[in-house]
Amino acid sequence: MGTERITTFTRDGLVFDVHDTGPVNGTPVFLLHGFPQDSRSWDAVSPLLHARGYRTIAPDQRGYSPGARPRQRRAYRNSELTEDIVELIQVAGLGPVHLVGHDWGATVAWQVAAQRPDLLRSLTALSVPHPAAFARAMFTTSQGLKSWYMVFFQLPWLPERELSSGRSWESSLRSTGMSPEAAARDAQLMRDRGTARGALNWYRAMMFSRPRALRAKITVPTLYLWSDGDTAIGPKGAALTPRFVAGPYTYEVLKGVSHWIPDEAPEQLDALLSRHFDAARTPGN
Repeated sequence: MGTERITTFTRDGLVFDVHDTGPVNGTPVFLLHGFPQDSRSWDAVSPLLHARGYRTIAPDQRGYSPGARPRQRRAYRNSELTEDIVELIQVAGLGPVHLVGHDWGATVAWQVAAQRPDLLRSLTALSVPHPAAFARAMFTTSQGLKSWYMVFFQLPWLPERELSSGRSWESSLRSTGMSPEAAARDAQLMRDRGTARGALNWYRAMMFSRPRALRAKITVPTLYLWSDGDTAIGPKGAALTPRFVAGPYTYEVLKGVSHWIPDEAPEQLDALLSRHFDAARTPGN
């Protein structure tokens, strides 16, 4: 596509919505949202990147795009989520890109970097550490207790009812440090039962992941950001992550920031991304 705007892409009959903004000839930055958000979670960050000359491409991922919402849990296994983004990068035809992911989007970004480093200029993961580091932290620290909700999300229908409950779910989001504005936005998104089911299926498909694939080391220039106000992710995963990165690696801690880094600290994130992107430049890029 090159200089054409991307509004959708298709994979295996599923149609994904894409928000492609900023200078069309700018260096491409792909932004992957997490749970329970869609591409709007990047709305505070994207204009800052545009001002620096970057083009941002943010998809509504599997389960969040109305046209890409299969019902089966297996359809949300990690390999499918990863291939969705590989397909988008290839369809875009923009050459190697900077890939940034938050929360579940970070997990997908780690996997894209592990499996297709040729597609990336750099990787940035927000909040969620390398999947193998997170798995080890789950079984050796209090991370397992912080992640109690993952067990709750395995139940049938009850999690859907909770997520689509409106004010109750909005209050839950605010209790994690999310701003009232972002909580209202994201609670409204989950009022749709189909969206809620698709979002929950990311968790319900975890049992179908291949452990060996999750342990692959990262070779592209990598930035990992963790915030010390994160109620969902503890520090142990961050401490273990360097074991799984073989390329240039930078780790930054955002002080006094909650889990919702793109919404809460866009200026800090923009500055760190700009520095990371500059450092990852290579001749010809």
